[in-house]
Amino acid sequence: MTIELIDYEQKARAAVRAFWSTRLMARQKQVESGKSDQGERAGVTAGKNMDGFVSLVSELVRANGLAHASIHLSRRLVTLPGFFRPTKLWDVVVINDGRLVAALEFKSHVGPSFGNNFNNRTEEAIGSAHDLWTAYREGAFGEQPRPFVGWLILIEDAEGSRRPIRDVSPHFPIFDEFRGASYADRYNILCRKLVQERLYSAASVLTSPRSAFEDGSYEELSELTGLGTFVTEFAGHIAAEGARNRL
Repeated sequence: MTIELIDYEQKARAAVRAFWSTRLMARQKQVESGKSDQGERAGVTAGKNMDGFVSLVSELVRANGLAHASIHLSRRLVTLPGFFRPTKLWDVVVINDGRLVAALEFKSHVGPSFGNNFNNRTEEAIGSAHDLWTAYREGAFGEQPRPFVGWLILIEDAEGSRRPIRDVSPHFPIFDEFRGASYADRYNILCRKLVQERLYSAASVLTSPRSAFEDGSYEELSELTGLGTFVTEFAGHIAAEGARNRL
């Protein structure tokens, strides 16, 4: 079984350019209108910042044997049942012949305050995956192979995301890997553990500076959590589903 990676690095750079350009244009537009949001909300409230990555995974689906699968992006159609709650909204849901093939989430984290949202992102990622897999175990999606569950985050490459952070745990020591770890490091540790604990089929963290609206530059922090591994695992899963169709 061969897989097609569709020159994903070039498409990822285009996605990163679009991410920063969308934020920049949204902030400029709101400033010009005199109705700008406070802080970074001007870029966030415009939405669709991660659409370039949505397009990337959509192309991977089409290129790897599921040309006729349904790739759902609209809010009404990306809702899946949960176990601990009635439903959960994902960013992309792929359905083929009534089977849940994939559910993916794309997040971003931009400064200056990185400490405010890291724990929220972590808890959300863990909770969403645990909820989905428990629902899967209990037959929410019928009898089918395990779907691909993916989580990707793009964080700003800035002094605040690279600076070592000191934690205080007065009663018991924290795990060694978190000692002095920056927020970028912590996201890398999170993604690694999400995969190792089988909460996600693949989890990726990318860092990128604001200047990347010009060239789309980004960096991966490790092979396991890099975009190459994410894309390869996803394409392989899609190709396997395509092969299953031909049986």
